[in-house]
Amino acid sequence: VQLQASGGGLVQAGGSLRLSCVASGHAFTRLSLGWFRQAPGKERENVAAVTWSGGSTYIADSVKGRFTISRSNTKNTVYLLMSSLKPEDTAIYYCAATTKGLIATTLRGAQYDYWGQGTLVTVSS
Repeated sequence: VQLQASGGGLVQAGGSLRLSCVASGHAFTRLSLGWFRQAPGKERENVAAVTWSGGSTYIADSVKGRFTISRSNTKNTVYLLMSSLKPEDTAIYYCAATTKGLIATTLRGAQYDYWGQGTLVTVSS
């Protein structure tokens, strides 16, 4: 599975960005997908995840109400819509995939097998 993330950039606090991640090399509808972020000096954080069907999602408490994950099974793409951005959202954002059939109760804390290269999001105050 190859994952190509894009959409990062510099945005002012309060602004919005949409990250995209295109997957190839595997049947997209059989992939569970997640978004992670890692800020300098901090541990990697799973901010969102979605089941293969898109029917269930997980959003971390730290971004709940501001971030939304979605997927297009026709475009082989998973999205992370980020709004009301804060300087503490500054990080490298990674998309990840697993062929494990995750369900709603297993999205949180799931382990992923494939990782994209990351896209940098910088939020200025």
